[in-house]
Amino acid sequence: MIEFRNISKAFGSKHVLRDVSLVVDKGQILFIVGLSGAGKSVLVKHLVGLIQPDAGQVLLDGRDITHLSEKEFYPVRMRCAMVFQHSTLFDSMSLVENVMLPLRKHKDMNHKQAQDAAIGFLRRVRMDHMANRFPSDIGDGLRKRVAIARALTLDPDFVIFDEPTTGLDPLAAANVDRLIRQLSDEQGVTSIVVSHDLRSIFTVADRIAMIYQGNVRLDGTPADFRNSRDGVIYQFIRGLAEGAMVL
Repeated sequence: MIEFRNISKAFGSKHVLRDVSLVVDKGQILFIVGLSGAGKSVLVKHLVGLIQPDAGQVLLDGRDITHLSEKEFYPVRMRCAMVFQHSTLFDSMSLVENVMLPLRKHKDMNHKQAQDAAIGFLRRVRMDHMANRFPSDIGDGLRKRVAIARALTLDPDFVIFDEPTTGLDPLAAANVDRLIRQLSDEQGVTSIVVSHDLRSIFTVADRIAMIYQGNVRLDGTPADFRNSRDGVIYQFIRGLAEGAMVL
């Protein structure tokens, strides 16, 4: 279980998060949504130590990890993989070599062992047939799937997806959504998905939390969001240009 407890964060005079609390249960897919710049990515980066809060705590399975040292965060990052908005694959390496990298570094595998294991992870995201191609040879959606395969190599309990479908065509985005759902249903992976993709939100999420003006506006199920009478929620989930939201 992940718990963000009363997290506050400011950058200079800009207060991004104000006393934000969220709990992510095991095996759940939580979508964190909101306007651009609302603090969605800022919040999840606290979990892997990329950002330190000004106030509040981050707990992982009941352990306070808020102020660990860089070295102490290593095992946390092994358990909490992060898939960034841009796939961050190495252009000079083949797809299988990209996936092999953490296996060689962290699991003490020789080349053949890492290669065989990497092919297995690529197979899980239906990319093994392209193993020897390079990132420049394939589209954004396929690169995202390879990035997910690489994130899975260390058998994480939690995967954080930062805007996983941004910039993808509808078919590629649907494939990424399906993969996130499968990881939860078939492998019990707990996922936090930062997104503003309305289609993804209502086809994949078990729970949704909306951050607005530094606070959690609503934390609930997709049905809670559809049925909400809050003007801000209503405008956001319908993608309306005008309404109650302060832009």
